[in-house]
Amino acid sequence: MNSIVDFLNAIIWNYVLIYGLIAVGIYFTSRLGFIQFRHFPEFVRSIVRAPVKDSSGITPLQALCTSLASRVGTGNLVGVAVALFLGGPGALFWMWVVAALGMATAYAESSLAQLYKVRDQNGQYRGGPAFYIARGLNAPWAAAFFSICLIIAFGLVFNAVQANSIADAVQGAFGIDKVWVGLAIAILSGIVIFGGIRQIAQVSEYIVPFMAVLYIGMAVYVMIANITEVPTVLALIVKSAFGFEQAAGGIAGAMLNGVKRGLFSNEAGMGSAPNIAAVATPTPHHPSSQGFVQALGVFIDTILVCTATGIMILMSGVMTPGGELTGTPLTQEALTVHIGEFGRYFIAIAIFFFAFTSIIGNYAYSENAMVYLKIDNKGTITILRLAVLLMVVWGAYTTVDAVFNLADAAMGLMASVNLIAIVLLSGTVAKLTKDYFEQKNKGEPRFDPDQYPELKGKIEYSIWAKKDLK
Repeated sequence: MNSIVDFLNAIIWNYVLIYGLIAVGIYFTSRLGFIQFRHFPEFVRSIVRAPVKDSSGITPLQALCTSLASRVGTGNLVGVAVALFLGGPGALFWMWVVAALGMATAYAESSLAQLYKVRDQNGQYRGGPAFYIARGLNAPWAAAFFSICLIIAFGLVFNAVQANSIADAVQGAFGIDKVWVGLAIAILSGIVIFGGIRQIAQVSEYIVPFMAVLYIGMAVYVMIANITEVPTVLALIVKSAFGFEQAAGGIAGAMLNGVKRGLFSNEAGMGSAPNIAAVATPTPHHPSSQGFVQALGVFIDTILVCTATGIMILMSGVMTPGGELTGTPLTQEALTVHIGEFGRYFIAIAIFFFAFTSIIGNYAYSENAMVYLKIDNKGTITILRLAVLLMVVWGAYTTVDAVFNLADAAMGLMASVNLIAIVLLSGTVAKLTKDYFEQKNKGEPRFDPDQYPELKGKIEYSIWAKKDLK
């Protein structure tokens, strides 16, 4: 069984997804007229506009923070260190490239999630890839397969991985036994997730911006304190990316590790973030607006947070060719060089909050999948929540590679299904984008379902009708 899963992962991650995600990113970047570069200010405006009051959904800022809660996890601190260790400084450059392309993909999948969203039995917005696969492509079997993979990967196993990272960091910095760390994480997570999607969004809205600003601020401090070294480090990153500077792995190693870690970190095209994008009430009331929000999320995750980690490591001088430090110890040791022993504790605290918010964000995605599968009654949702908490406790003190490999395979399969779906629906994405900016040139964009006769019977008309706004 293990050999089958390993073989499947090798095919999916080393060939299908690495090339598929990049190809899809290039495709949407080109088809949408380099939207992430030409219209970046619109991404920011989609967040700062005053939200519309709507009891059925959450605000765009809450949707952004919840998606960042899932995106900004241990991959931004630990994963970047691993990428630099295996691929050298140039890996960071390829993470930037992947993020730049991924912004267009993230825009496409989240715009579709908004367009095809529905109301659940409690009157709350729900949606995501499962809904646009089933409704847009008339492929409910593929949507069900996607949903099952999402619950396995994000709802259960990846939450065990996040808990394990927290336990490692806390034990290393404070000497607390992993079992107690796991129980504490489970209790905190339970308090949040038993409050439902809206409470998850509210908690994320407070924690994620605070920790992101604090962490990026620390990186800015480090750069200011070592300002003379900044040009040298930036030049090293670019040179290593193209093999002009001797580094671990050479150009192939830098590209492969940068691309892998970048894709894993920002999740663009994976089909995860659209699950929370669909829950938001966009401002202005047009599907493209929420696409802008989630594209901005990719920028924040990789260009800001991952870069902060990479810069602090490279400026510290602790990463040496053939060195043994990698992962959490490398990141902790790097910050210790910059600010003393407190750096070790700071990274442990950062990992705790980033990984904790990833747990509650991942859970939110899996609850959406339960809605699509029509098993979202009170009993089954309670079972899911308890299963998530048990995985958190289990993951904190043990690691079983076979189970984690299975989660990688599940995520790879769901991402493959999602990529095919958004490419097949790319014509709709292009029409939405053109419609948004044509309306913007005349005033406030507003989605009119009557202008999309081809979507009749596929989307919920009442959600987009003018009378629906409160």
